[in-house]
Amino acid sequence: MKEFGTLEYVLDTYSKNWTWKLTGPRAVSMVARVIPHAWYGNGPEEAIVPDTIQNVEKIKWIMDRYPLEIRSKSIWHRKVRKVIVPQKKWTRIEKLRKATPGPQFRGNLLDFQREGLDFLLKSYGNALLADEMGLGKTVQTLAYMATEKQTFPVLIVAPLVTLNNWQRETQKFLKKRSRNGKISENEYPSSVLIRTGKAQEIGKYDVYIINYDLLHKRIDDLSKLNIKTIVCDEVQHLRSKTTKKYTAVKKLAALDSVKYRVGLSGTPIYNRGSEIWPIVDILRPGLLGTFDEFCEYFCYVNEKGKAIVLENKRASLGEELRKHVMLRRKKSDVLKELKDKVRYKELIDSDINYYQAELGKIWERLEAEQKNATSAFDKFSSYKRAIQSERQAAGVAKVPHVIEFVKNIMEIEESVVVFCHHKAIHELLHRSLSEYTPASIIGGQSDKERQEGIDRFQNGETKLIIAGLRAGNVGINLSRARYVIFAELDWSPAIHRQAEDRLHRIGQKNTVFAYYLMGKGTLDDHVANVLVDKSYEIDAIMDEKAETFENKEKAELILAQIHDKLTHSMTR
Repeated sequence: MKEFGTLEYVLDTYSKNWTWKLTGPRAVSMVARVIPHAWYGNGPEEAIVPDTIQNVEKIKWIMDRYPLEIRSKSIWHRKVRKVIVPQKKWTRIEKLRKATPGPQFRGNLLDFQREGLDFLLKSYGNALLADEMGLGKTVQTLAYMATEKQTFPVLIVAPLVTLNNWQRETQKFLKKRSRNGKISENEYPSSVLIRTGKAQEIGKYDVYIINYDLLHKRIDDLSKLNIKTIVCDEVQHLRSKTTKKYTAVKKLAALDSVKYRVGLSGTPIYNRGSEIWPIVDILRPGLLGTFDEFCEYFCYVNEKGKAIVLENKRASLGEELRKHVMLRRKKSDVLKELKDKVRYKELIDSDINYYQAELGKIWERLEAEQKNATSAFDKFSSYKRAIQSERQAAGVAKVPHVIEFVKNIMEIEESVVVFCHHKAIHELLHRSLSEYTPASIIGGQSDKERQEGIDRFQNGETKLIIAGLRAGNVGINLSRARYVIFAELDWSPAIHRQAEDRLHRIGQKNTVFAYYLMGKGTLDDHVANVLVDKSYEIDAIMDEKAETFENKEKAELILAQIHDKLTHSMTR
């Protein structure tokens, strides 16, 4: 590990007191920023810091970010043991047992799902269930609702595409309980899908189901319903504390009537480890301190102003989450009968002439927009458009070879799922593969159209389904297939994992093969390397160790690298 200077316990000749001497330009610069009562030693690259508990804590904070050679090790270790990060005392979740669902639950749980129920009970319903996708987070949550006391009425906040599924699952797994406590075997709790943002009285139901984007528009109506439980499905939607949906959920979760707050997601962290703070702040406020305290202890700020969890803090953050708020199981841990998931990076040909011509157009537009931009926001927006245009150009350049690849798989009479990112690519694939009468999942479909396509595929009426990466990555089961092909790459590793796990889930009896198709001569390989770096940070927090199938490669700033590659591609 690189060291940025030294730390030594010395008797200061000026003050005649024992002090800490730090050397090295980076260490001295940080001391000047965070420790007001310090002074220079022998020259500008040496700082003298009074020996107080507060200063030891600040020196430790500096060393977490910029390691120093410790020359007074025994004294430092004795002093630093006294430094305690202030936080509330939280009860550690005990060893889990196999809990039995209450009589209102209809169905059977696997053993690990019964342990998940026990976790929710011991967490008093304020928890993050972060099992890998496909392990039945929905059914564990419904079992909790049927077992815990006074959980109804329940508000379920979920992505639009999963609303119907939640209503179906509540009807399938829950029995109706009357006001006098009597359970009706042949009835299920009343529920309503809230589909309009217009303010109006909602009425009395046992379960209210709404999507994230409507929540802030109906917050006044929902606040009157005496909600006892809030379930946030795909809780990664709340990873930004500046959004309207986060503010709305935060306000509802703070209502006096709300006793239980459950977050569900196999990928609560999408891009940066610091995204976990807003989620935990809703489920267990104060567990990770304020956002500033969390960042000061766990993070550093990169050149783009984003808070990134320090590499040497990722394991401890994961441990803190698992001790107090999060249950995370992987399929390999709990489903011994579930086969492996195998990933391949396949380099395929692409239409380089088309791709280079498109890059030329993109570059001309970018230069013109940058020249005419009147603000930093305008410049950044034009740059993002250029990046997205390059991604679509790479997709189009690959399409003929993607089609050939898909047809080769189809020849062995296997069911196949193809994921793409852009609507134009989706239409090209659907048209070119029409001989297989593919089902389709794409943004803008009605719930009925989407479900009909899924059912057609799952029932074996077609062996091919083409899905948008962000339209088909949550809330659906495609376990009939064991081949998934990514015709395009998304910037977020979590999107790809969610998509893979539409196949790799309970009910899958075969090894799942995931093919990532990368166009020769395009930026696909660069995107894949960036995904590796993001995945490493996420794995190190969510799981006790990073998955071994990915080699860690340090990625530079995404936009800077793409800018460089675009520039070089145009000057060849």
